[in-house]
Amino acid sequence: MTKHSLPEHPQYQLSETRFWIQRLSKTSIRALHILGVAISSGGFIYHLDKALWLNWWLLAMFSGVLMMVQEIYRSKLWLIQLKGVLTFIKLGLLASIALLPQQQPNIYITVLLLSVFIAHGPAGLRHYSIWHRRVIDEPRKRRRNNLNG
Repeated sequence: MTKHSLPEHPQYQLSETRFWIQRLSKTSIRALHILGVAISSGGFIYHLDKALWLNWWLLAMFSGVLMMVQEIYRSKLWLIQLKGVLTFIKLGLLASIALLPQQQPNIYITVLLLSVFIAHGPAGLRHYSIWHRRVIDEPRKRRRNNLNG
């Protein structure tokens, strides 16, 4: 199988058109998420008027939920892998701002840094299962699709 070929298992193979539609939709949702986070960050960290950034924040949250749903649909293991667990920790930290509003900038920056490790950390870190206490992933034949990213 070449770098850009589709999965080898015929029963799980996507048509090239469906592959590109799924890949581009996943990338589009991620782009909207980054846009929402980037634009709302200044308002969130510097306590600007909410009217300036709230809609961007809502875009970031909605697109983030969509990305989580995609990951869970693709593999239930995401829920026990460090990439899933850290995502729920990020949500918990964001919720903690209601209890610790004076720490809002520090909490938000921590969440941003965690996001980098979740998205760009080595596979051995991201795929580490807190349940199995080792790196674990579903065999290729059990994955719902292969979107490489």
